[in-house]
Amino acid sequence: MTLKAYDPTAAAFAEFGRIKLGETDLDGVLSRVVDLAGRTLPGAAQVSITLLRGRGAATAAHTGEAALQLDELQYERGAGPCLEAATTGSTVEVPDTAADDRWHRWGADAARAGMGSVLSLSLPIGDSVNGALNVYGVPPRAFDAGAVNLAQTFARYAAVALTNAQLYDATVGLARHMQAAMESRAVIEQAKGIIMGEHRCTPDEAFAMLTRVSQDSNRKLRDVAAALVERTQRG
Repeated sequence: MTLKAYDPTAAAFAEFGRIKLGETDLDGVLSRVVDLAGRTLPGAAQVSITLLRGRGAATAAHTGEAALQLDELQYERGAGPCLEAATTGSTVEVPDTAADDRWHRWGADAARAGMGSVLSLSLPIGDSVNGALNVYGVPPRAFDAGAVNLAQTFARYAAVALTNAQLYDATVGLARHMQAAMESRAVIEQAKGIIMGEHRCTPDEAFAMLTRVSQDSNRKLRDVAAALVERTQRG
């Protein structure tokens, strides 16, 4: 019987399939992706993930401080490999940072930080979020053609996992919002019933009274209603 050699790349891809969204959130999946990339991708010294949302770019997960600082330097200048990969949907290679004069000579800063090569890969996450998987290598030309192909495959798997995590978080958030809205409506209806009983008024008149108290006291309508219901139950 021949034993099959352990393949860390296949193991990493299989781990994406074992992620249980009910046991973690989007931040947890982001952290797992950068950890897996750092352990799996040849030449990776530090890894980060850039996310582009409405409020701008931010590093959502990272494995080292140099990666975080170099990411943030790009955000400050509005240019760099991770931003280019995220906005264009392409793979951006920086084989030798010290010799690269793009993006306001960001490469020279990366070289001074000890990162001789960089690979940024597009990481689309749903319709509203674009991102990039940023892989930093210490020596120049740390990523050969095989490493680039592997990183691109890894990024595709990661994008699927992150998209699923984002959708799950959004669904859970919507469910919580709906539950809160239903609870608010229930307590407001209770408060209206109390006012109607005390003042012999119509539902619309009771609601108008609640609204007036809310505006005069600068408190949320639900809080005013909840206070009235609690006071009535105590009394």
